[in-house]
Amino acid sequence: MTVNLEVAEGVGTIRLDRPPMNALDVATQDRLRELAEEATRRDDVRAVVVYGGEKVFAAGADIKEMQEMDHSAMILRARALQDAFTAVARIPKPVVAAVTGYALGGGCELALCADFRIAGDNAKLGQPEILLGLIPGAGGTQRLARLVGPSKAKDLIFTGRMVKADEALSLGLVDRVVPADEVYAQAHAWAAKLAQGPAIALRAAKEAIDTGLETDIETGLAVERNWFAGLFATADREIGMRSFVEEGPGKAKFL
Repeated sequence: MTVNLEVAEGVGTIRLDRPPMNALDVATQDRLRELAEEATRRDDVRAVVVYGGEKVFAAGADIKEMQEMDHSAMILRARALQDAFTAVARIPKPVVAAVTGYALGGGCELALCADFRIAGDNAKLGQPEILLGLIPGAGGTQRLARLVGPSKAKDLIFTGRMVKADEALSLGLVDRVVPADEVYAQAHAWAAKLAQGPAIALRAAKEAIDTGLETDIETGLAVERNWFAGLFATADREIGMRSFVEEGPGKAKFL
């Protein structure tokens, strides 16, 4: 398989495994969607790491495969391409991308689907589609602009240039830069910590933030209000408040 799902300590690792560069061909895209949907369903997965291995995250689409597609073929494929990445973005659990080496084109777009991005000091990110006479097609024009702002997104997309880890950090494209050999361990630790948190409240927080970014503030506030009130019906709310009153903050052990 070109993508695998491994679960440990409540953390599901979606691991790209298509050497040498984890090129995202059609089969890999479809498998990615399947495993994102599986991670969404599984109760033993409470947080997710997306990882490409020690040397490379994903160097983009399979250009040789794409070269064989004409306009009609891509009309049929483009939605499935986006759906695969959207399935990752819509995992209702905390998701961290562990980025080593190249994360270009579709690889960068995959990292953008995560809630948090930890990059190795050897990472290089970018959206080079313009150099092929194309634009990003797996969400890059939308998610990148929402993350770093339209001006910075246009710079990266218009030029197709790669940015190293330190510039990616300054742009807000990644959230933390660590030594390359520590990327997965730190990503897994981040996810494992959140896996111990209140699952429904984390889901509510993610949905409220993501929905609010895509709509007007009144709608976003309504989503927040409904989730906030609804959480008062959960066992985790009872555990969290009882622990706070009896033991002080930050000591609750959620189900």
